[in-house]
Amino acid sequence: MSTVAEHSLDLALVQTAWQGLNKLVPLGQITSENDYKRRVRVMDELLDRIGANESHRLMPLLDLVTKEVESYENKNHTLPDATPAAVLSYLMEEHNLKQTDLAEELGGQSIVSAILNGKRELNTRQVKALATRFNVSPAVFL
Repeated sequence: MSTVAEHSLDLALVQTAWQGLNKLVPLGQITSENDYKRRVRVMDELLDRIGANESHRLMPLLDLVTKEVESYENKNHTLPDATPAAVLSYLMEEHNLKQTDLAEELGGQSIVSAILNGKRELNTRQVKALATRFNVSPAVFL
């Protein structure tokens, strides 16, 4: 039996906690482009702090914020179907970059080559680095 079912729910306490949390980390449906940008900043901050640590206490919050961002992007930011490697290749071409230009950020020129050839997937740190470098949402690399 769940804890909530065992104890009566103190709605005043829940409301106070929700309002405090919602000031720090807005939750719920994204309703505007400004709200979307704020939520992406929250997602980026959580990614910076949590990284790939699946057992981190804030991972459920990151999952929730990420789902909200993805939902908004699916409805409002139609992206063409492209692999992360194709997106990276396109951005490199647009910015006149070579593999060696991204070597330090991604872990070496051979890793950049493997990513572009589809032999290796981007990890969380690399996605964050590329999103920052190209000023795009991390979602374009997922």
